[in-house]
Amino acid sequence: MIYRLLALFALAGGTGFGTTAAQAHPHVWITAASELLYAADGTITGVRHAWTFDDMFSTYALQGLETKTKGVYSREQLAPLAKDNVENLREFGFFTFAKADGKKQKFEEPVDYFLEYKDSALTLHFTLPLKAPVKPKQLALDVFDPAFFIDFKFEEKDPIKLVGAPAACQLKVQRPGEADVKKLTEEMVASGDNANYGAIYANKILVNCP
Repeated sequence: MIYRLLALFALAGGTGFGTTAAQAHPHVWITAASELLYAADGTITGVRHAWTFDDMFSTYALQGLETKTKGVYSREQLAPLAKDNVENLREFGFFTFAKADGKKQKFEEPVDYFLEYKDSALTLHFTLPLKAPVKPKQLALDVFDPAFFIDFKFEEKDPIKLVGAPAACQLKVQRPGEADVKKLTEEMVASGDNANYGAIYANKILVNCP
């Protein structure tokens, strides 16, 4: 469903396809929570996401899906929709960008994915294994849509967890401040580079390990 909306928006001339940064604005809102997964030897093996969609998008995504009890959807009923989502997110790099000591990292295909419906919202759960486990002194992870069609916002409480990480590792979450967004927007408009507009709204995860 994300893919269909993005495709329709692209045909309509939406953000990331020729409009200016000043015109860019989101059409889907996601509240995200993520986990960095560590192996016993301290290497990072992947990222586990839980993305909760806004109620409007959730309602749209569920249109035409039959259910025995109104408003109740089992994981099995939502399985085809979950499969479509993770397969089509591949084109957008799963909106997940990682660097280990400044070097870009690549992910394998998603595993352990499923959708759940609760409190009028759909939540997509999936795990992205790293192609090669890494043990960097610093890992930087950004979750965002470069075109800013989708607005990602981390959960207010415990948005990021380190699962199995060495005790000495330190986690820092950087949320975009209004001053930073304004400054970066002005710089981007001045340079004429709008291709990565959503990056100025990205929440950043930094993990430093000795």
